[in-house]
Amino acid sequence: MPYPKRMPDLHGLKVFPLAERQSLTSVENILVNPASPPAPLSPELVPLVAQCADRILAARDKSATVSLIYGAHLLRNGAALILGEMMRRGWLTHLATNGAGTIHDWEYAFLGRSTESVEKNVAAGCFGTWDETGRNIHLALLAGGVAGLGYGASLGKYIAEDGIDIPTTFDLERLIKESPGHKLTANRAELLRVLRELDVTPPRINVEHRWKHTSILGQAWQAQVPVTIHPGIGYDIISCHPLFNGAVIGRAAERDFCLFVNAVESLDNGVVMSVGSAIMGPQVFEKSLSCVHNLRFQTNRPAVRGHSFYVVDLQESGGWDWTQGEPPKTNPAYYLRFCKSFSRMGGEMQYLCSDNLAFIHNLYHALLNRCAATALNK
Repeated sequence: MPYPKRMPDLHGLKVFPLAERQSLTSVENILVNPASPPAPLSPELVPLVAQCADRILAARDKSATVSLIYGAHLLRNGAALILGEMMRRGWLTHLATNGAGTIHDWEYAFLGRSTESVEKNVAAGCFGTWDETGRNIHLALLAGGVAGLGYGASLGKYIAEDGIDIPTTFDLERLIKESPGHKLTANRAELLRVLRELDVTPPRINVEHRWKHTSILGQAWQAQVPVTIHPGIGYDIISCHPLFNGAVIGRAAERDFCLFVNAVESLDNGVVMSVGSAIMGPQVFEKSLSCVHNLRFQTNRPAVRGHSFYVVDLQESGGWDWTQGEPPKTNPAYYLRFCKSFSRMGGEMQYLCSDNLAFIHNLYHALLNRCAATALNK
């Protein structure tokens, strides 16, 4: 089939008020109190969670990175307040998620509800076509972009501060004319166009987020813990919106990839937890580690070493002990990408077949207990 002479005009998409959507989850039903007793783990996982807690505390004593890479289901399972406490206590220094993780995060913070029926709404032509979600995430990235912020910081700030400051169209025009080669010129031009299209009035976009306490991104911004976002163009429902702009999303994600590389640079004797991130986590990590090694080797610095991986998912491990290396290609376990990739990244990898919320909640209590015991012994 030849290339089409005319492309579909996504600016013609009809969008609907988010409040009209039948949302399948609500903050009231999912949010977990960090102080509540965690769900029990299978006996073989208990010592691994204890080991993970010990290594996190040891890593923080050495100012090493403790990174949590998570999929959207960890948020949808109600872990936001637990992660907020872990950030505030200094146990997490970097978080990373995919585009879906940000969409549910924003919708919970704004509406208190999220999630829709993919099957029913695709058939009806309304899957993802929710005005406020696509509009506000794009506005957050546009406004954050002219300040040099990436995806995670832009949206986290937008949620935590109930909006964001924006320059006037006059100032944007002046900056573009004065410095056309500036690294932020493309960001400024995109924002200028959208401000004119939407008739948005500077100096501020105000959007109340009544449930901002449920937002991982908002809590991270307040704690000044970097959260990096690694979306795919066309992966997320913000593609189903007239404001969809791959350039804006891509520039924000580019900034966040560099922040991810920065976290890996400090990973010596650190910890990486990949929780329910079967594709994005291992794929982004391996490229980041390669970048770090490339830069280090140019100045005769050693490879990253002494780090630990804890990979958590519901998929069975194929009966393979990943601490012994990867299986042969004849073994089905070889094709578990989220295990295989991390097992190739140096350090020590443990795979925990577990519910993601149960792992995080038990880990949080293990860290609390260790810190309490240390304080008593002083």
